[in-house]
Amino acid sequence: MSVRPKKKCCLSKPRCNRCPIRLLSEGKLDAADAKKIFSNQRNRKALKKAKLSKAA
Repeated sequence: MSVRPKKKCCLSKPRCNRCPIRLLSEGKLDAADAKKIFSNQRNRKALKKAKLSKAA
């Protein structure tokens, strides 16, 4: 069963189990979902800070 990602990253450390950044880094986040989630400015900043590239 897959985990539903949060709509916004809470920016907490360590990352929670539903964190979209964590799911993206583990390869568990669908590309279409990642595109929707990381279109939000706050989430883009968190993604850049985590040193990951956007999927899709």
